[in-house]
Amino acid sequence: MAQRIPEELIEEIRSQADIVDVISSYMQLTKRGRNYFGLCPFHGEQTPSFSVSTEKQIFHCFGCGAGGNAITFLMDIENLSFQEAVRKLGDQVGVHVEVSSSEAQHRLTTETSPEEERMKEAHILAAQYFQHLLLNTEEGEEGLRYLEGRGFTQEMIKTYGIGFSMPHWESLTTLLHQKGFTYEELEQSGLSIRREDGSGYFDRFRSRIMFPIRDDTGKIIAFSGRILEADKEQAKYMNSPESLIFRKSEVLYNLDQARPIVRKERKLIIFEGFMDVLAAKNVGVHHGVATMGTSLTPQHIQKIKRITNHIIVCYDGDHAGFEAAKRAAEMLHAENLTVEVATLPAGMDPDEYIRNNGAEAFQNQVIAEPLSYISFMMMYAKRNKNFQYPNDVQQYADEALSYLTSGVSPIERELYVKRISEETQVSVETLQSQLRLKEAQKQERSQTNLNMRHEQEQPMQQAVQPKRVYTAIDRAERLLLAHLLHSIDVADDFREHQEGAPFVREDYLAIYVHLMGFYESHEKADYQRFAEIVEDRELRKIVMEAALVDRDPDHKDEEIADCLKQVKKFKIQQQIADKTHALQEAEQLHDLKSAIALSQEIIDLKKSLAVF
Repeated sequence: MAQRIPEELIEEIRSQADIVDVISSYMQLTKRGRNYFGLCPFHGEQTPSFSVSTEKQIFHCFGCGAGGNAITFLMDIENLSFQEAVRKLGDQVGVHVEVSSSEAQHRLTTETSPEEERMKEAHILAAQYFQHLLLNTEEGEEGLRYLEGRGFTQEMIKTYGIGFSMPHWESLTTLLHQKGFTYEELEQSGLSIRREDGSGYFDRFRSRIMFPIRDDTGKIIAFSGRILEADKEQAKYMNSPESLIFRKSEVLYNLDQARPIVRKERKLIIFEGFMDVLAAKNVGVHHGVATMGTSLTPQHIQKIKRITNHIIVCYDGDHAGFEAAKRAAEMLHAENLTVEVATLPAGMDPDEYIRNNGAEAFQNQVIAEPLSYISFMMMYAKRNKNFQYPNDVQQYADEALSYLTSGVSPIERELYVKRISEETQVSVETLQSQLRLKEAQKQERSQTNLNMRHEQEQPMQQAVQPKRVYTAIDRAERLLLAHLLHSIDVADDFREHQEGAPFVREDYLAIYVHLMGFYESHEKADYQRFAEIVEDRELRKIVMEAALVDRDPDHKDEEIADCLKQVKKFKIQQQIADKTHALQEAEQLHDLKSAIALSQEIIDLKKSLAVF
């Protein structure tokens, strides 16, 4: 059984923590009035509906209903148990909390399946094994020399969790099987491969330097293995296959460690590969992330938007990198983010640039001097064009002007038009006239598309995302719960005078049972503390929504009486519906006696509704 943390210690930690600081390390918050707002990390959205109150020290999403305090935020965002969340928050405010080792591995939430937990446990053991081989065995010496030659110190190797996989076919598979993992589990996790003839399993990674890949909370979910320079017959990098815990379209390498630095720097750097991220970290640039062998995806962008609106794209200096940088910049720009592109000399990636030119040149000449989005797109438009040919001049001017039709200030527009004029020798007047024409055409197309989308999507939007309409019973049960959450006297009165639970819906009944149990061991109402012990996230949403409902403490008794009347009325209506259904069945069976009795019961119930 998990050890109990003293209530005084929980209150001390909660009172010392600032919820804005806690949440800001996971997402970007902007102050509006007395509260802070951002994009909810618990559901996809385009418009910020996630609110954080410094006064109440709680958060609430008006979109999905998520809510709670700093402790429950950590529970939800990192899939922690209550004890783990308290310990983590305690570490942040300098208060030590003892939690048993068994509890550290326990999960109260249901977001992660047992299969996923087993996969993560296997990856932790694999990472420990790989690093031991790299630092402590003869087989790992060659990999260690290679890393040291690339500028990695042993401290960096330990910090990044880098290791080495044995050249043998079954060393990791045998070890993990001895640790209690089945071969099927190892295959599903991507660490082992089943032999084609079905005779057994072998290691996926062999004779490679191993780099752990972590999720947003720092849990190892995959590996990328790099061959040594001497081996030219295999793919340079091999990544774990996709699994329940590793989805490349969602993973940003180093996001877990970069997040607090991004908050401080107020910008994030996107690299093309994880080795570029590590090379940058080695020279003091810690706010970089990378995709894992895939292009930037909408899922990646949603994660980025939650922590910053300023992005620098730093991809390889070859043709493929230039094209990928353009695609990434366009996607980010389309999301109304501030985008800059740090360019590298032809044929170089960030890792090579740092090794050839040093840390200072990379920091000051590449990262500190990126091109604006428009400057980069104009550079892209100029590629492979010869201004000796009128057709190339016209094509370049047309493409460059198209980037000035929206999202550009009048001063920027004038400066860019002058620049295009100098490059093409076309007069400023002619370019401005063409720009006005393009702006008018774009506005006309936008209005036409908007009208078409409005006609086509309005019925679908209403069907897919209907605005929730609260019924009378919804409002009654929510207000009733609100009074119970804010007053232990109301709960005591219910225990003494109410027969049964004063709710009809299952989720409210479950909360009521938990709340009555909570008041058995607590002397006063504390909805935040109660929310912390509610294990189910959906039930916690209901608790927080009810806790924030407007109520009138001065007319508490009248409000509660009205709510109880509404609940009683709803129960009678349910009885009428049930008996009406039974009446129809009796009539179909020609059971006249039962039908007459049911009809009379329905009449009596309907008469009883007259008092409401």
